[in-house]
Amino acid sequence: MKYLRVPFVSTIAAGTAITDVSLFLNEATRHSINNLLWSNSGYKPNVSFAIAYTTDSILLKYFVTEKYITSGYHEINDPVFEDTCVEFFIAFGDERNYYNLEFNRIGTPLVGYGPGKNNRTLLEKPSISQIKSLSKTASQADAEGDTEWELTLSIPFSLFVHNNIKSLTGGIGRVNLFKCGDNLPDPHFLSWNYIDNPQPNFHLPEFFGKIQFL
Repeated sequence: MKYLRVPFVSTIAAGTAITDVSLFLNEATRHSINNLLWSNSGYKPNVSFAIAYTTDSILLKYFVTEKYITSGYHEINDPVFEDTCVEFFIAFGDERNYYNLEFNRIGTPLVGYGPGKNNRTLLEKPSISQIKSLSKTASQADAEGDTEWELTLSIPFSLFVHNNIKSLTGGIGRVNLFKCGDNLPDPHFLSWNYIDNPQPNFHLPEFFGKIQFL
C-alpha cells in the first residue's frame, strides 16, 4: 500500500490566482499514476500528479501525455469518465464514506459521496462550482502522436460538505488517484495505488492508499 505525504503551503491563500497555483505545482514533487489495469492492448498514457494543501484548500495538478484528448462534456456532474479523465478519491480519517472527484481534460467536474460504487450521492452544483481549475493542452501532438495536457485544481475544504474541515494539518485518510477514458478509441484504466480486482472498478476503498497532511 502506498503512502502519500502532502506538504503544507503557506504562500498560497484563497485569493491566489489559479495560474500561480499551477506554476507552484510545476516545481512540486510528482507522483506517478502508473498501474495499468484491465488492459487488453497494453496502451498506457504517461500520467503523474503533484499535490499540496493550504489553510483552506487541497491543491492538485495532473500532468498527462496520451493519444486521445476528447472532452465532450461541459456541465457539472456530466459523465466525464467517458472523456479523457483524471480522478481523485479521498476518505478523511477512518471514515467508510469517500468523495470521488472526477474531471475531464477541460476541468468539467463530477463529484459524489458514499461508501461504494452503487450508492453514490452527487454533490450539489453550487458546492462543486467552488472548485477552481485551469487546463492547458499542447497545440499539437508530438512525433509519436501523443498530446501533453495539464489540469490544475484548487479544491476548497468547503466542498467536502459531509465533513466539517477547519484544518487538515496532521490529518490522515485514504486516497487513490486515477486516469481513465471509458469511451475513448483505446479505453484505459490507470491507478496510483494498485487495485486487485478482475473487473474495472475504481470504487474499491479497500485498495486506497494512505494519505497524511504534514
